[in-house]
Order: sequence, then C-alpha cells, then structure tokens
Amino acid sequence: MPAPQLRWPLSAVLVTGPSMSPTLRHGDAVLVRRGGRPVRPGDVVIAVFRSRPDLLVVKRAVRPVDGGWWLYGDNDLITDDSREYGVADVRGRVVARYWPRPGRVPPRPL
Repeated sequence: MPAPQLRWPLSAVLVTGPSMSPTLRHGDAVLVRRGGRPVRPGDVVIAVFRSRPDLLVVKRAVRPVDGGWWLYGDNDLITDDSREYGVADVRGRVVARYWPRPGRVPPRPL
C-alpha cells in the first residue's frame, strides 16, 4: 500500500514515535510545505524510503544521494532511518509545529 499523499502545498502531519525527539515528540502536529526552497542538509522533512514506500516518515535530511536523500532521526537510540532503509524521496519540508507547543522547527547544522 502506498504512503499517504500530501495533497496541498501546506499540509498538517501528526508525528508518531520517538525517533525525532527532542526536536519533535510523539503527538506533535506539524505543518509541511511542498515546493518552496529546495531541501538543504539539516532540514526536517517528510519522506518515503524507497525500500518502504508504504511508510511516511519525519526525519532530518543529511545529504543528497542517487536522486534522493539520506535521512537520520534525531534520537540515535530509537530510530529507523537511512542506516536501515536506504535512500528516501522527500515529499515536503517541516516548517512549523502548531500543536501542542507552537513554534518553528529550525534546521540543524550537520
């Protein structure tokens, strides 16, 4: 089954799991922008791993590879990311958290 699609230029996504903690926590609601400026290393993105097209994930972009991106979770102890699933195709960039702690989700230098 394919992953859910982001149908609008600005979409709401609910974060599940601890892989992006402390930046984003389970239950955080974020706004995702499709288009706009290109993804840069350090950005938090919504993506689909090529080996798991059924799984929409929130991860941090590390570097471009093979027409896609290498992604890591911020919580090294509990994350499934490119180290396990390989290259991912980015669907959008997380621009803000709106619930329960509203604020920007700034990129982090890598």
